[in-house]
Amino acid sequence: MKKLRKWSRILHRDIGYFFIGTTILYGISGIALNHLSDWNPNYSVEIKNFTTTLNLENSPSVKTTILALLDNIDNRDNYKKHYYPDKNKLKIFIKGGSSIIVNVNSGKGYAEYLKRRPLFYEANFLHYNPNRIWTWFSDIFAAALILFAITSLFMVKGKKGITGRGGIYTALGILLPILFLIFYL
Repeated sequence: MKKLRKWSRILHRDIGYFFIGTTILYGISGIALNHLSDWNPNYSVEIKNFTTTLNLENSPSVKTTILALLDNIDNRDNYKKHYYPDKNKLKIFIKGGSSIIVNVNSGKGYAEYLKRRPLFYEANFLHYNPNRIWTWFSDIFAAALILFAITSLFMVKGKKGITGRGGIYTALGILLPILFLIFYL
């Protein structure tokens, strides 16, 4: 048992050091993704209101007018495409995932600019497993988390270990998700 405790501490420590960055990354991303209904963790949105006197009604030459509008509120080089979701509304797509919506009757409109949130965008990108290599890495990380849990059972002996206070905490940690499932499933 003494040898098992020694190797548990060694594995727990060394693998823990290796995965500390991944643990922080997944922790930050997990918190962000838990609150998708409260905010967009990948992008912040900036709204810029404007009014124009340009005639943006649907016509064969409207693209020229749209480019003139972009000269005033953004940059014509950012133009991607446009369409009319209804007869009174023009939606213009610009680079960077942003868009502009204009009421063609009143000339009132707004530009919606999306900006990547630093750290959150990148962390969430990795959390979504963007490719096969990262999926393998994530599987190895998940296996390491299981190993962390198992090795923690054998690291401490006596009344603070699994046969004492540690056992109570372990039982509570197993019971909590079971209770949640019973009440909410």
